[in-house]
Amino acid sequence: MQDNELEALVQRASAVARSTWPDARLEDARRLEGGVSSLTFASTLVRAGSERPVVLKVAPAGLAPARNRDVLRQARVLRRLDELPGFPVPEVLFEDGGRPPEVPPLFAMELCGGDSYEPLLDVGAAPPTAEVVGERMLAAARALGRLQSETPTALGLGKEPVAPVDEELGRWHRLFATVDADIAPGHQELHARLSRRIPEGCAPRLLHGDYRLANMLFDGPRLTAVIDWEIWSVGDPRTDLAWLLMHLAPAHVFHEDRPAADVAAGEGMPPRAEVVAAYAAARVEHGAGTADVAAVEQDLAWFLAVCHYKVASTIAVIHKRERKRDDPDPKIVVAERHLDAVLAAGHAALDRS
Repeated sequence: MQDNELEALVQRASAVARSTWPDARLEDARRLEGGVSSLTFASTLVRAGSERPVVLKVAPAGLAPARNRDVLRQARVLRRLDELPGFPVPEVLFEDGGRPPEVPPLFAMELCGGDSYEPLLDVGAAPPTAEVVGERMLAAARALGRLQSETPTALGLGKEPVAPVDEELGRWHRLFATVDADIAPGHQELHARLSRRIPEGCAPRLLHGDYRLANMLFDGPRLTAVIDWEIWSVGDPRTDLAWLLMHLAPAHVFHEDRPAADVAAGEGMPPRAEVVAAYAAARVEHGAGTADVAAVEQDLAWFLAVCHYKVASTIAVIHKRERKRDDPDPKIVVAERHLDAVLAAGHAALDRS
């Protein structure tokens, strides 16, 4: 985005803010990392002599704001979840539908404090201690249990379509179909095993779609916000739980060598059983019966294997694009070298089931 476009965005957002607070204005804006389907900026909301850090989410101009690009859909789920005690999300401050596709929709939300860090994958400037990592993971599990104790109808999302159990598998299979044959050979075998063992679905719940520590903000061990809701949906709750569990021992790698502080942080990951127990306890605390919890814990290995398959397909597609460039992303180059291990982890999950 050019400087003049960024200034126009600030002016437009200021005008929208003044419909709520007549003296409001936004100052400055800088692009933030995160989110792949919309543009994300940090800015400052100034009003009544005070300043408040905010985040602007803007749909890409020139494209219909559909599916993952529908930023107002993200704002809607955040407004619903802001009313759910025990599950922190950023507060939505204002929004504007624009005139798509030329003038894209946008919304503003509070910029929550805290840091995001994936303990077994990231390289951080100041990684948390192993003890804090363990507490964060259990906090994430409890928060997911709190979220999934509510039905979509109770959250005001009862009209959302429910994704069937095998939809995730089909999505990543279609993605793999676009990949060159020499990338991740053998992925067909994992898909065949998964296809033969599709489990029955559980009662649907709200899904984040990428529920892991890197998409959360923490102040030390305290969870301050779950962020990045671009791909939320309604479906089988084991989809999010398995994704969180996979990050206890991810098979994919983005850095061949990580600093000692990062390695030490990752050693704080709690055992899988402890994470599942924390999730289940939160479900029970908020009204789930024994049968409900047992249903979620059943066939988790299949969902975990799908998670590895998803990772492999995503990396494969990105690598297909990156290897055509003169300067491919070093992290993707490393990740591609470990695709065999990712597929093997998917098979191993099925073997343990």
